[in-house]
Amino acid sequence: MKQHQAALEVNEVPPMHKWLTLSLQHLFAMFGATILVPFLTGLSPSVALVSSGFGTLAYLMITRGKVPAYLGSSFAFIYPIIEASKSSGIAGAMVGSFLVGLVYGLVAILISVFGTKWLMNLLPPVVVGPVIIVIGLGLASTAVDMAMYLPGQEENIYSGTHFMVALVTLAITVIASIYFKGFFSLLPILFGIIGGYGFAMTQGIVDTTGIQEEWAAIAAAGSFAGVLNAIFQVPDFVIPFVDFSPLDVFSWEIAFLMIPFALVTITEHTGDQMVLSKVVGKNFLKNPGLDKSILGDGAATFIASCLGGPPNTTYGENIGVLAITRVYSVFVIGGAAVIAIIFGFIGMVTAVISSIPTAVMGGVSILLFGIIASSGLRMLIDNQIDFGEKRNLIISSVILVIGVGGAYIQVTDRVQIAGMALAAIIGILLNLILPGKEKSMGNGNMFEAPGEEKEKSKEYDVA
Repeated sequence: MKQHQAALEVNEVPPMHKWLTLSLQHLFAMFGATILVPFLTGLSPSVALVSSGFGTLAYLMITRGKVPAYLGSSFAFIYPIIEASKSSGIAGAMVGSFLVGLVYGLVAILISVFGTKWLMNLLPPVVVGPVIIVIGLGLASTAVDMAMYLPGQEENIYSGTHFMVALVTLAITVIASIYFKGFFSLLPILFGIIGGYGFAMTQGIVDTTGIQEEWAAIAAAGSFAGVLNAIFQVPDFVIPFVDFSPLDVFSWEIAFLMIPFALVTITEHTGDQMVLSKVVGKNFLKNPGLDKSILGDGAATFIASCLGGPPNTTYGENIGVLAITRVYSVFVIGGAAVIAIIFGFIGMVTAVISSIPTAVMGGVSILLFGIIASSGLRMLIDNQIDFGEKRNLIISSVILVIGVGGAYIQVTDRVQIAGMALAAIIGILLNLILPGKEKSMGNGNMFEAPGEEKEKSKEYDVA
C-alpha cells in the first residue's frame, strides 16, 4: 500500500489542454470490454458505446457529481441476453434489461429505507461467489466455439487457422496483463484485440469490405457537409414503442431469465463502490449513499434498454485508471462519456469493430470468462468462507452443478426457469432455509462501508 495525494479531486475541473487526454484514457480502458459484450450477444457495438456514454452521464447526475465511476457493458448479462434473444429477438433482451433496471430501482428504495443488512442476508458470499463462478463457466463453451470454428456455419467446422488466431490473441492479452506496467496494464483486452486483429490480417480472415465502403463514401463526398454526413451515421437503435411493443414482447420467461442476474450484479456493484471509496479516500457508500449509486446504475441500464444496448455496470478498469493517475474528477469521467457517444455515431468506428474476426474475440473471451469465474472464487476467499461447514459446502455445490449442468424448471409451455437463473434462485432459497446462516457470512465485510470520509488535504492508501 502506498500513500498518494490527489492530482485532481472529485469536483475539480481539469485544465482544458489536459481534459481530452485524461478522458481518452478512460475511454480506452473501457473500450475493449464494452464492445465485446454486444459483439458476443448480437447487439450493436455503436449503440453500446452511446448507451454507455448516456448511462454514465445519468449516473453522475443521480449521484450528484460525487462518484467518479464509468459505466460500461455488463458481462454478467451475456448469457441471459443471448437466451432472451433466441426466443424473442433483441426486443426480448431489451424488455429484460428494462426489468433489470426496475429491480435496481426497487433495491435502491429498499436500501434507502431499511439499510443493507437485508441484502447481506439475501445474498451472502456463499451464494454470490458460486453464482459468479457459474456465469463464467457457463460462457466457456461460447468462447471456445468462437475460437475454434468457422463463423456463420450451420454446423461446427473446425478451423486450425481461426484457433491459431485465437491463441495468438490470448497470448498477447496475457502478456499485456502480466508484463505491461502503469496505465498500459489496464488495457490488456484492447491490446489483445489490436494484436489479434493484426495477426488475423496476415492469415487472411479479416473482412475489410465495410471499412473500404466507409472510405469510399467519404472520398466521394463533394462538399464539407457531405464529408460530415458520410462520417457521422445514426446507430441502429432499437427503441420501445417505435421498433417494437414491450407489452407484446414481455413474458415471464424473460423475467425469470434476467432478474436473478440483477441481484448478483448489485452485489458486484457494491464491491466496486467499496474499492472506489478506498481509492479516492471518500466513503461513497455513505455519501451520496449506496442507494443513489445503485439507482444510478439502474438508470443507466434503463437508458440502455430504451436504445438497444446491453445493461451497464461500473467498470473495474476505470477504477484502475483512477488509482494510477490519481485524477478523480467527475468532469474527466463525463468527458469520456461524451467521447463514447460521439464514437458511437462515427460510421468508421462501427465498420472497424464489425470487421474484427470472431476468432479474435474468442481468444480474448477465453481469458475474460475465466476471470469472471475466478472472481467468484476470489469472493469466497476474500470473505473467508469456511467449506468445512456442511451448510456452505451444500449451497455452493448445488449452485455449481445446477448452473453449469443447465438444469431447468418448465413452469408453462412458454415460461422456463433455467441454468444460471435457477441456480441463483435455489442458492438464495437454500441460504434462507438451512440453519446456521451466520456460518455463510464469512468475515462479514462484503457490505461494510470503508472508513469515514477523509478531508481533501489528507493522504490516503491506494492498493
